[in-house]
Amino acid sequence: MALSRFLAAVIAGVMLIGLPAQADEIQDINLQFRKGELSAALDHANRYLAGKPKDAQALFLKGLILGDLGKTNDAIEVFRSLTENYPELPEPYNNLAVLYAAQGRYELARNALELAIRTHPDYVTAHENLGDIYAKMAALEYGRVLTLDSGNQTAQARLKLINGMLGGQAVKPAVARPASGATPGR
Repeated sequence: MALSRFLAAVIAGVMLIGLPAQADEIQDINLQFRKGELSAALDHANRYLAGKPKDAQALFLKGLILGDLGKTNDAIEVFRSLTENYPELPEPYNNLAVLYAAQGRYELARNALELAIRTHPDYVTAHENLGDIYAKMAALEYGRVLTLDSGNQTAQARLKLINGMLGGQAVKPAVARPASGATPGR
């Protein structure tokens, strides 16, 4: 029994040595990000990406970090690049849509979400966000109707219903974050 434990420990050690060190670096970047150490996480991500510029997981984290730092246009570029280089991944499309929606660019958000759903039809977050985008777009249209005809009772009632559904606030779609242990493909 002692020999088999020893062998298991040796095999586990060899397997860990064989794993790329970058997995630890990605985990460190993610940990910094989750702790709110955004500047440090961005610096760490940039250093890592200098050596592995096409690493989808690190780029995804960088996009999340940039978004949280309020660097929306930079985050959009990261997620747009991810959708071009890894079109099979739905998360970058979803996060791109979230950023577009925050800018009021609802058509672009809708298009990005439809692409996310096309790549992964069961991606619940993208479906939910698409529903929110459609609701926001409907609210904007009913608002236009009321600008043209302020007495339109139907438009008033529908706008009230949609605003109630949206909580009376602008749409803030859910941001896709990789689940613990889940990673976008590399």
